[in-house]
Amino acid sequence: MTNQPYGYGAYEPYQQQGQQGQQGQGQGQQGQQGPGQAWPGQQPAYGDPYADPYADPYADQQYTQQWQGQTWETQMQPPVVAPAEETSYLPPVQTPVRPAAQPQGYAEPAPTGSVEDAPEYGPATLAGNTRVTDAQRARAEGRSPIIEPGMQPAALTALLGLLLAGGAALGTYGLLVPLVVLQGITAAGWFRLNGMWPARQGIALGFLGALVADAALLVSDRSPAAILGSLGVWVLLSLVLQLRSHADPDERMYGLMATVAAAALAIAAGGYLAADADAVTVGAVAVAAAMVARALPLPTAVSVVVASAVAAGAGFAVGGVTGLGASGALLGAGAAVCALIGHRVASYDYPSRFVHFTAGVALPLAAAAPAVYVLGRLAV
Repeated sequence: MTNQPYGYGAYEPYQQQGQQGQQGQGQGQQGQQGPGQAWPGQQPAYGDPYADPYADPYADQQYTQQWQGQTWETQMQPPVVAPAEETSYLPPVQTPVRPAAQPQGYAEPAPTGSVEDAPEYGPATLAGNTRVTDAQRARAEGRSPIIEPGMQPAALTALLGLLLAGGAALGTYGLLVPLVVLQGITAAGWFRLNGMWPARQGIALGFLGALVADAALLVSDRSPAAILGSLGVWVLLSLVLQLRSHADPDERMYGLMATVAAAALAIAAGGYLAADADAVTVGAVAVAAAMVARALPLPTAVSVVVASAVAAGAGFAVGGVTGLGASGALLGAGAAVCALIGHRVASYDYPSRFVHFTAGVALPLAAAAPAVYVLGRLAV
């Protein structure tokens, strides 16, 4: 081994250009030495038969040469100093891969996982979906689960209310057509509002209960006892069907409550058929006016007061035409209060657009039906 820079004899062309007085190098100069001699500062080669085994190994340090010749680099390079971390031993650490730099204006995609990294959430269904609902996620993120239907569902409610009022003016069978539409939308909207879709059996069962109640009303000369009897039978039928289900006990209870509630609301909407025709006209017009007023861009408390006042005014005006007189204002205000409750229910639990166009349209009118029947009897 030699302590010449980069090995002895490797850069002879550049060593010949060094300063004068420097020792020459190369094979030609080596030939001038004796077989047992070594250059100052050079250790004898291993296995040399002429090497002195008793020579001082440190005696050549006084002849150490300084490298002053030309190097391979033609430009001055700054010295490279390795940090202590690179020269010391460290156990291997797996570092994450850093993404490439993104261009200016690049927006990171929104995370979809656990509150930040959770999968996308959706509504629960009767098929055993245990994912977090949109309402629960809204509460966890500090948002309100209440989203009120806008002007379009309110306009549809007003249209359906005017159809009920016009059908009542035409007669019993004229009222039956829009009433059946209302009952079907009520059953479907309630199941979707509870996060169960598709639930064809439950919707069909609730709608069938409403049709049976309507038929019983027509047979019994519009007796309200037909509504109560149909409701009792359908609660028992829903219970029997849920007991035959193979779902989990919690799912069966949840499905039973949704089915009973949907059937009860659809059957209760048959109260328009049992009520007096003038009361139906006044109440349906009042609900239509209240829902349009409620959809105006006003604060919630102010909007509720304005909607109730508008409904009372519409009831008073229509009551003067139908013969109910001033009692039409009371009937309109009472129907509007029940309709506003149904509107609030349709806004709960972070509803979707489909909920707004089913439950948001039908629940105000369905909830107002009992009030129309009771107050109409009192006004007459």
